Amino acid sequence: MTIRTTVWGENVHEKKSKIVAELYPKGMHNAIADFLNHAEEIEASSVTLQDPEHGLTADKLASTDVLIWWGHAAHGEVSDEIVERVADNVYGGMGLIVLHSGHFSKIFKKLMGAPCNLTWREAGERERLWVTSRQHPIARGLPDHFELEQEEMYGEPFGVPEPLETVFVSWFQGGEIFRSGLTYRRGAGSVFYFRPGHEAYPTYYDDNVQIVLTNAVRWAHNPAERTLNVHDAPNIVVEEALEPITARGPKLHEDGEEGYR
Repeated sequence: MTIRTTVWGENVHEKKSKIVAELYPKGMHNAIADFLNHAEEIEASSVTLQDPEHGLTADKLASTDVLIWWGHAAHGEVSDEIVERVADNVYGGMGLIVLHSGHFSKIFKKLMGAPCNLTWREAGERERLWVTSRQHPIARGLPDHFELEQEEMYGEPFGVPEPLETVFVSWFQGGEIFRSGLTYRRGAGSVFYFRPGHEAYPTYYDDNVQIVLTNAVRWAHNPAERTLNVHDAPNIVVEEALEPITARGPKLHEDGEEGYR
């Protein structure tokens, strides 16, 4: 089964920073899509903030099994309407992988219901990522730990809800630690947050990072049919009850009424 994957890129630093443009001449979003397309069962494409509807039209999301999100400098420019559209698709079963500074994206904060804040430092220091869940599918094929020679530091506390699983923790040269690979379930959708990916460093060319993201796409894929109308809350009238019953007591609602929200 082909896993249809869309890589969403903010595509701002690539246009404004010579450093980023030289590292990722086709954009980070295309660099990620390119290595994902080397996996036989993954079919990856990319869209950006600048595309109409940020590239996330209703049709595009309906044909996306897993969405990867990278953002940093322009979180506020993402339309609230598009955020709601993405969230509804996650609730319906679309997988979501949020990368690096995407912890402050509107979509991640909405799904987490939390500030998603942290401490940080941009000093190009070494990051050592430890696998804390050795048998997890996202960690398949990895050593017990691997290192990125240069990365931006993120430090605890990380203002997110308690995850279902912690797959990676990071140590930085300055002494901080961070929960760098977290899984969540929102509705029928699986969500994975992965910390590395500062745009000034060649993180997405690292073999182990590519293994993580390829595994994460497979893990986040839900082959079941997408659930639609995820906000529906139907009023089941007495006549439609599975077992015969008789209505008793006072009522605030008419039969079939939508109810209060």
